[in-house]
Amino acid sequence: MTDMRVGVLGAGRIGSLHARIVAEDTPGAVLAGVADVHAPSAEAVAARFRVPAMAVDELVASPNVDAVAICTSTDTHVDLIVAAARAGKAVFCEKPISLDLPAVDRALAAVADAGVPFMVGFNRRFDPAHRSVHDAVVDGVVGDVHLARISSRDPSPPPLDYIRVSGGIFVDMMIHDFDMARFVVGSPVVEVYAKGAVLIDPAIGDAGDFDTASVMLTHANGAVTMIDNSRQAVYGYDQRVEVFGSLGLAASENPDVHSGITITREGLRGQVIPHFFLERYAESYRREWRAFTDYVRDGGPSPVPGSDARAPVVLGLAAGESARTGAPVRVTEG
Repeated sequence: MTDMRVGVLGAGRIGSLHARIVAEDTPGAVLAGVADVHAPSAEAVAARFRVPAMAVDELVASPNVDAVAICTSTDTHVDLIVAAARAGKAVFCEKPISLDLPAVDRALAAVADAGVPFMVGFNRRFDPAHRSVHDAVVDGVVGDVHLARISSRDPSPPPLDYIRVSGGIFVDMMIHDFDMARFVVGSPVVEVYAKGAVLIDPAIGDAGDFDTASVMLTHANGAVTMIDNSRQAVYGYDQRVEVFGSLGLAASENPDVHSGITITREGLRGQVIPHFFLERYAESYRREWRAFTDYVRDGGPSPVPGSDARAPVVLGLAAGESARTGAPVRVTEG
């Protein structure tokens, strides 16, 4: 096929990121247009890459667009997925599809009915370090998986206006970790036990959310995953994954901003870790787009299919219920 022509829906921070990667760093794909309900935002991003700024409906229907990247607010994802699928477009959608499971199912049914390629944007799967942990499990290097540990800690809390509509820490933040747990352990989750606390900002509690949380997952194969999240790590963007098994351990650590060190009589001084997710996961976003482009061009299974989009939402909702009730929640991912 000729280069895949991609239209980006959403011209905010994440939409601008995807537009840049498609335009400048994805072999086999070209940026065909940008749309946003706020026309000046679309016009600004489109002008940067010298492509048309369009209305949302216009971009979805355009014969000059082969695939759409849905990078809008979560509450718009389902309707846009349905519209794009009915228009015969390949669909890339940022996570989560929706905070509502029936809505997720409606979107996935539309994709299945249309038979179009679909992938959800769990970009951390494509991070080289995290991927090495997954590969060590798949290749049998660590043996039978017994335990997994995942830490995700942001450098600072998001705005309260976002927290009020995000669905809470278990859905808007830990959803990445639920996906990573399934990805690296290689087994579905059957039970969720969650605890949440407000230790950073009382206003977050007043908004009905937690700023500190931990979850224990029990997998179908008997393995246990422990996840911790914090809205504020003063030292930077802390992202680590570890899997322990019968033959050994595989882990991904935080990268330093650079490899320089200073050694004096007082000791050794290294560098800080990245302070922003766009720095930490720059390579994973690039690899994600190359995987989507290859998938649309070559066919085969989706790198992140609809079932993997749905399961983390199931787990996030179960974690919220467990944190509220103080009891473990049994789950069925399908």
